[in-house]
Amino acid sequence: MCYYVYMNFWNKKIISFEDSYFGLDLGESSVKVFQLEKDGDIDRIRSFSVREIGAGYIENGQIIEAEKLSKAICETISSAGPKKINTKKVICSIPESKVFLRTIDIPIIEETEAAEAIKWEIEAGIPLEIDKVYFDWQFLEQKDGKQRVLTVAVSREVVDNLVTVLESCGLSVCGMEMESVATARSIIPDNSGEEDAYLVVDIGALKTSFIIIQKGVPCFTSSIPFSSQGITDLIASHIGISHEEADKIKISQGIEHSSAGKTNPVVALLRPLLENLSTEIERTIDFYRTFPDNGAEIKKVIISGGSANLKGLAAYLATKLAYEVVLGNPWINLNLGKNLPIISRSDSIRYTTAIGLAMRGMSYGDKT
Repeated sequence: MCYYVYMNFWNKKIISFEDSYFGLDLGESSVKVFQLEKDGDIDRIRSFSVREIGAGYIENGQIIEAEKLSKAICETISSAGPKKINTKKVICSIPESKVFLRTIDIPIIEETEAAEAIKWEIEAGIPLEIDKVYFDWQFLEQKDGKQRVLTVAVSREVVDNLVTVLESCGLSVCGMEMESVATARSIIPDNSGEEDAYLVVDIGALKTSFIIIQKGVPCFTSSIPFSSQGITDLIASHIGISHEEADKIKISQGIEHSSAGKTNPVVALLRPLLENLSTEIERTIDFYRTFPDNGAEIKKVIISGGSANLKGLAAYLATKLAYEVVLGNPWINLNLGKNLPIISRSDSIRYTTAIGLAMRGMSYGDKT
């Protein structure tokens, strides 16, 4: 069984999974929405949309331009299709950079008696006063006379500001969730074994996030500045062309070797960035190995995010890493029946987090 961090504040008591919800993935460069619906045992994609937003709307997880952001969210919802989003109830992502995730060990005591000890441990491990965060925890396994506990805390200011913007769009905020948790729900197989661990490499417009999933739980997250925008900037500046032209070259050529033995100039240009990416992946895995009692080896590396489709990327990383490298499949835990998704596999990977949020809204499996 997978565990998903879901704080009481983020999951309002009025929530009823018999109603309809949609997922909203709010990033610094785009707004994505996704709604699923049930047709008997079959999962159907009702509605989805993405809209790029201007620089400065959100910076380092902080909302800067609330009015502009509210407008962008409303426009994204209005443009969603093929059917209209038919609910105001939303489950929204919280930026990973603003979440404090930590595993602690406490003496084995009753859960009702553990609250104060856990609260003290949380406060000791975060750079904010405890009354300035929303926090929650989940008991994990017991070992060597200790109770392992997964704790999570997020700034009240971040959450409250986000709720204010969403409510200005006429939305009812019924849940908030870490990006890494929603991503894991979407692309980590439900039937993963207790000894399986995965590294998700989520490549976005402004950064790449590393998420280590162990026993269904995101136990470590970090990020580096490798990004889709960085690749485009490098191509544009090196060749002396516009960002629009550079983006077309990036999409059409990627880092695959050209046919007929010709050299792909983009490969040589991007090699330092790609070498750094593979090095950081190895460092992340090595760091994970130092975790006490991690109990699971990395099974495979899964790449996701808007730039995961860069031609040749998965093959390149596979040659650099001693692990299987695969493109994430956000449909892996859905029952689409015999119907092909109305959104292509290559396009769907950018919606991974939004799909995971939408799946939470449908209460998939025993994931509470």
